[in-house]
Order: sequence, then C-alpha cells, then structure tokens
Amino acid sequence: MDSPVLQGRLVRLEPLGHQHVADLTRAAGEDRGAYAWTWVPAAEEVERYVTEQRAAAATGRLTPYAQISLASGRAVGATAYWDPRPFPDGGRLAAIDVGFTWLAASAQRTGINAEAKYLMLRHAFEVWRVVRVGLSTDVRNARSRAAIAGIGARFEGVLRNWSRSWVPGEEGRLRDSALYSVVAEEWPECRAYLEHRLAETAQSRSAPVTPAGRPAPHPRSRP
Repeated sequence: MDSPVLQGRLVRLEPLGHQHVADLTRAAGEDRGAYAWTWVPAAEEVERYVTEQRAAAATGRLTPYAQISLASGRAVGATAYWDPRPFPDGGRLAAIDVGFTWLAASAQRTGINAEAKYLMLRHAFEVWRVVRVGLSTDVRNARSRAAIAGIGARFEGVLRNWSRSWVPGEEGRLRDSALYSVVAEEWPECRAYLEHRLAETAQSRSAPVTPAGRPAPHPRSRP
C-alpha cells in the first residue's frame, strides 16, 4: 500500500516518523481523562511508541499516521490503517481497518477526528478501491462508539472476548469489541454526509461571535 500525505482543512495526515516525537510527547501529556478504554502512550513512552509503529509498518500490517493540526502546525495525535486483506486471488486490496486513533485533549471535539476519518475513508474507497473499511472499539467505550457512528459507519455487532483489553487493571484479559463498517455501496452516501458535516463545522468556526459568546445565526436561518 502507498502511504501518501492526506490533507483537509483542519488536519493533515503524515506518515508517522520520529520528527513527530516532540509534538506527540506534548499531546500525550495533556489531560488523559478520555483514554480509559484505549491505549495511548504516556509522554515518556512516545519515542518507543513511534519506533514500534514504524516497525509494524515495515511488515505491511500497519500504516501509521501523525495527525497534524493545521491551526497550530503541530502533531496532536495519531491514527492508522491496519489489517489489510486482499481479494482471494491476491490481485488487490479488498478490505482494511482504521484504528489505533488518539488525539490530545485539546484536539478532541474540534472536527479533526471526523475530517481525518473522511480523508482515510476517501483514500481507501477511491484510490485503493476497497470494498470494506472496518472500525472497532471496546464495547464499553460509549464515547468512541458514538464517534464511529457519527461518521456514518454501521454497527455490525459485538464479538465477545475478541481482542486485548487496554483498561488499567485488565492486563492479560480480552475485551468484547463492538464492530462497525462502511462498505463500498454505502460510501457515496457516507461521503455526502461527512462532507455536509464538515461544511457545517467550517461554517460554525467562521461565524461571527455574539456578545454572549455564541456564534451568530447564519443569515439563512433568520426569520
């Protein structure tokens, strides 16, 4: 698989490298309250984390990216394509998953996650021509499940004792995983939905602010 730079209005996805260590160390050192159900390297672990991600990338099992905030120019998190599966004849890529995603607390709920997923889905469906993109999370992770559903992915079910638990105190145990996907036939509708959502985010960010601190209503929404 190729690993091109993917750029939107809020985020640029760059192949993960050691040039991102300083920024990711800072990002990982922010408030970690949202990381209860997933593994995010501690600040002192980031350099080793990048080395391990790059080693996995060399095997072809993983294509890791740094998420660069275009507003700050800094890496604010990471994400990856993983588990590529070819068609039975081995001719080309059939399916791939998106995961290993984390963002600094300051980058959450900013639109970066939604746009990053849009860029990755678009590349997978329109360049690689896959027929499926999968996403999964700990079944207990309500926040992550809402974010996955919020990009238009469909819930497929729960696989019990499916993958490693990252919850502190559950070392060596398996978690129940909630599985979601987008398939090729659904991509045009999903793409339109995500583009509409991202346009709304861009509009709200550029809207003038009222004295009360709220965005002014868009002219078309006024009576």
